[in-house]
Amino acid sequence: MPAKKDMVRVTCPHCQAKLTVDPALEAVIAHDPPPPKRAAEDLGAAFKALQGASTRREEAFRESLKSEQTKGKVLDRKFQEGLKKAKDAPDPGPRPIDLD
Repeated sequence: MPAKKDMVRVTCPHCQAKLTVDPALEAVIAHDPPPPKRAAEDLGAAFKALQGASTRREEAFRESLKSEQTKGKVLDRKFQEGLKKAKDAPDPGPRPIDLD
């Protein structure tokens, strides 16, 4: 096993993760994940983002509730239109496959 001094520590420039590489094996031996990133720089901005998300969720819920309340009427109207079309359409007659 190589000595610890033979290992190379590298920091990823993209995500700041730390890698331990063994040059003799040409392989990554260990990986330290990058430090967690903050979603918002200050607490006030984070609170405003949460309030905005809450408002969007509430609006989506109201819209979904409204569509569910009228869903029965819409389906009934579609059924009536389909029934009307079926009554007005001429009889297609027997299918060619049924004649065999």
